Amino acid sequence: MTLRFEIFPSDLDATADFYTRVLRFEVTADRRAEPEPYMAFRRDAVRVGAARHAHEEHRPERRPPVGVELVLEVDDIDAELEQVRTSGWPLAEQLQERPWGLRDFRFVDPSGYYLRVTNRAPT
Repeated sequence: MTLRFEIFPSDLDATADFYTRVLRFEVTADRRAEPEPYMAFRRDAVRVGAARHAHEEHRPERRPPVGVELVLEVDDIDAELEQVRTSGWPLAEQLQERPWGLRDFRFVDPSGYYLRVTNRAPT
């Protein structure tokens, strides 16, 4: 199984900067100049689609319990944290050991989507 999700930001430029600079995704489609602007990003088996939504109601964050938490599992949580810190992106929650045995940190993307980066669970 792989993961693909779609988001609907009002600012595709900020979204592109975030997913490429902060999370190191690559751009696989850039149609910002088209009548229905859209971008696609990929990193490993994760794909993100971003369709511009110009009439977004103002919600500062889309985090639980009224929103969604997007969880990205990584092999090296410390390297991912260093990448996010180096980018200057603010964290919502610092790296912590969770009661369920995983370590994670959390932050909000430019459109208010709440992301958790966690180490992989042992198989």
